[in-house]
Amino acid sequence: MEALPDALVVPPGEAAMTSLSDGAFELLADGGAVSASRLTLDTGVDGAPPHHHKRSHEVFYILGGTMLFRLGNTLTTLGKGGFVIIPPGLPHVFGAAEGEVADVYVVLSPGLERFGYFERLAAISRGEAEFESLIPQQDLYDVHFEDIPDWRVAP
Repeated sequence: MEALPDALVVPPGEAAMTSLSDGAFELLADGGAVSASRLTLDTGVDGAPPHHHKRSHEVFYILGGTMLFRLGNTLTTLGKGGFVIIPPGLPHVFGAAEGEVADVYVVLSPGLERFGYFERLAAISRGEAEFESLIPQQDLYDVHFEDIPDWRVAP
């Protein structure tokens, strides 16, 4: 009889954590079928620089607060219970809405080991590293940066 694969179980408080200057990042699963995380952002704080993924779909489920997304050229605001699936290739960026703290569950599929990316992004948010240090790692993490200035303003 063939052995069954093990399930991934992450008890509360045992996920990998990194603190942001204006929030927190909890990595629940890194690589394999999915990369999954929980992201908390203080009011009006951006979640990541504008980017797209070549290989992964990115899924957001808003647990609390309100998030603002720019999906290509469309601005969308979603509150608790909102759900977004972003296909590979679509430029996007997201953050907590002004006046709102956001709590969001994020899944990338297929998963890639991205915890190093999130640790670097956290260090950048705290002023401990430069954004340019991520540029050579775009293919490694499947996070390809886009030039979208003033993304919170409709195009």
